[in-house]
Amino acid sequence: MREALFIKKNKDRWLNNQSAPPQSPDEMAKVFTQLVDDLAYAKTFYPTSKTVQYLNKQASDMYLSIYQNRKEESSRLVYYWKYELPLLIHKHRKSLLFSFVLFMTFFLLAFFVAVKDAELASNFFGNSYVEKTLENIKEGNPFGIYETGNPILSWLGIMINNIKVAFLSFTSGIFCGIPTMYLLAYNGAMLGIFDQLFVAHGFGVQFWLVVFVHGTLEITALIVAATAGFVLGKSFLFPGTKKRIDAFRDGAKDGVKIMIGILPAFVIAAFFEGLFTRLYNDIAWLTTFLTTASVLFVIWYFIIYPVQLVRKKKKGLEEGGALHA
Repeated sequence: MREALFIKKNKDRWLNNQSAPPQSPDEMAKVFTQLVDDLAYAKTFYPTSKTVQYLNKQASDMYLSIYQNRKEESSRLVYYWKYELPLLIHKHRKSLLFSFVLFMTFFLLAFFVAVKDAELASNFFGNSYVEKTLENIKEGNPFGIYETGNPILSWLGIMINNIKVAFLSFTSGIFCGIPTMYLLAYNGAMLGIFDQLFVAHGFGVQFWLVVFVHGTLEITALIVAATAGFVLGKSFLFPGTKKRIDAFRDGAKDGVKIMIGILPAFVIAAFFEGLFTRLYNDIAWLTTFLTTASVLFVIWYFIIYPVQLVRKKKKGLEEGGALHA
């Protein structure tokens, strides 16, 4: 094939690749493959032609674009955890505070009701679970319930159940947030009753050191999941100056981002519960360390760090405004 005919046959496609580069990975791969084939053909039959130089540059530019996109995809996750999620948490801090207050209210309410009603624990957890726990307390191993079962199977079972509850809490936010409030209140009450069961037998401090090896991340994630549900419901009920559908779309987007952000917390919490909480007798320093580290992380990442980011952002904007002035 003559070079003029080769150029005429493919010129439109080459120009189109330049003016409107492919966006999807599949389309980009297809176009890049065709371009490499054209370059190989040109090198074979027109080795000294400017066509080879042109195709080589276009192929090089596309290769760099592909590489850059891959690099951006990996750095996108880092950006999400470092900036986007904390800023979302700060943006919806009032909903987060509401979730926390609601959870603690029912925790305290259930705790004090359980002091007066000894049957409340059995109603929540079942007679067999409570009887087994009381038996463990008498034997001097109050948290022996965490030593039962296969660690890996326990991890997977707990993780799946908690994620299911969290997504139910989020999606049910569309119903004015009422089911979300119920689930959050129920979990708060359950923790309060569970706590009182151990406090009544003199294991109040141990309860926090042992159960919160996994409980810190787990409960934090449940509260944040409820926050995502309230964000979803609030965006539909109170659209503000936006159209209701636009406000709901934005609320749903924020809620989904928050839910994706807390998934690792459920995975790690379940992993701790399945493999490390059971070690509270054998390696007490490890379980105490994990509880302390988890509490410090939650306080820093969900409270302190978002505020620092916002202040830093405001400071940057103010400095930028001063420079432009």
